Amino acid sequence: MKKILAIGALTFALAASAAVPATAYAVTRAQSAADTAQTAVMTAAVLRQGSRGNEVKEVQRRLKQWGYYSGSVDGVFGSATKKAVISFQKKNGLTADGVVGKATYAALGMNASYNVLNGQRPSSSSGNSGYTSSDLYLLAKCIYAEGRGESYTGQVAIGAVIMNRVKSPSFPNTISGVIYQSGAFTAVTDGQINLEPDQTAYNAAKDAINGWDPTYGCLYYYNPAVATSAWIFNRKTVTVIGKHVFAI
Repeated sequence: MKKILAIGALTFALAASAAVPATAYAVTRAQSAADTAQTAVMTAAVLRQGSRGNEVKEVQRRLKQWGYYSGSVDGVFGSATKKAVISFQKKNGLTADGVVGKATYAALGMNASYNVLNGQRPSSSSGNSGYTSSDLYLLAKCIYAEGRGESYTGQVAIGAVIMNRVKSPSFPNTISGVIYQSGAFTAVTDGQINLEPDQTAYNAAKDAINGWDPTYGCLYYYNPAVATSAWIFNRKTVTVIGKHVFAI
């Protein structure tokens, strides 16, 4: 009887010792599969000539909206799309290789695609529902009043500064609070805030609200040709877009 029990105990021990590596192996295989899948997603997210799909369509749509592309928005990354991407990259100081990777996605404001290449999961949200149509309208008015002579990217940049201030503890936490803060914007002081925004300003406001930030987190901007405050010149410059210097 003792011999039978001993054999049974040994069999159980061997089975248990074999089970642990098998479980660990299964976990390792699952992790490896997940890593492989993530790598595949990231590889597919990089667009180049020959790519197809909705991401290509969105790149074409944006490039066409900004005057870089005149072809069909068909989701086919052909030579015309590559040429447009290269022109956009040159204009924005990027490597002009015609390949849409992280830096180009960021400049295009395609944040979901940029996040995928950073190893993050795509967001299921299509926009920032925390802001109302009134917020959008006011932001568009401020963008139009402050930067209607600027490029589209320059207009988004103005909106991004406003959004960055909303998120900063150093400023009011609403769009209206930031825009109407005393002395914050010349357009409010001189009454140009009351001008009716055009569709370009609306589009720029939407992009800013949805997270496109060509300024990389700036809280200030100014036109050095007309700025009179010595204080603003002491802020650290991050980038220059059109006539405006963007700073932190």
